[in-house]
Amino acid sequence: MRILIANDDGYLAPGLAALVEACQGLGEIEVVAPEQNASGTSNSLSLHRPLNVHRAANGFRFVNGTPSDSVHLALTALLKDWRPDLVLSGINNGANMGDDTIYSGTVAAATEGYLFGIPAIAFSQAERDWRELDAAARTARSIVEQVLAGPLDEAFLLNVNIPNHPHAERLPRVVTRLGRRHANSASYSQVNPRGETIYWIGPPGDVREAGEGTDFYAISQNQVSITPLQIDLTHHAQLDHWRRRLA
Repeated sequence: MRILIANDDGYLAPGLAALVEACQGLGEIEVVAPEQNASGTSNSLSLHRPLNVHRAANGFRFVNGTPSDSVHLALTALLKDWRPDLVLSGINNGANMGDDTIYSGTVAAATEGYLFGIPAIAFSQAERDWRELDAAARTARSIVEQVLAGPLDEAFLLNVNIPNHPHAERLPRVVTRLGRRHANSASYSQVNPRGETIYWIGPPGDVREAGEGTDFYAISQNQVSITPLQIDLTHHAQLDHWRRRLA
């Protein structure tokens, strides 16, 4: 069993170290992660500049790029003769639920593996404080063990969100759909010391759809949310509408 692990918080993030430690004994592990925090970079690839790869003292490789860069380089250059059976990403410092998954670098790292036909799982903690990280890591290992107990002959992409709970591994696990948020709050502007106006993207908006069955609802009920994702963005229900309208 070969497992590639990445993240979006950077190769020094506690969540990455916790996930790697939790997966010890499950197989051969390689780590390729961004050099710096790359949260919110989604599936972006660095196509207009070269990338550098270095190895840290703990053996982790780190890339001066995005989470997608890290996994892409791992699969196409760094580990060409070592194709993983499973790609893991995380553990992220904060939730990746609802619309946020579109922007998530954590989910993107797992997605890159999935695009190469490799089963992949993204792990995130629900709150952004690393509280109860050990419990989240135990939960992640348990889920990986469950996955490995079944067939891996077809690629899948799972998005897992874990409550910050001291016994997270004992919490109910539910398969969910993505909820929805309102649009982001207003962005902020400031004037820098040079007199130029600069802007900060505002925080996520309020939850709009968090009914039973959604990832937001599961977390609110102190449950581990597991959402199977797909890449097909086609709005299938509108195909006939646009065929008629644009015929």
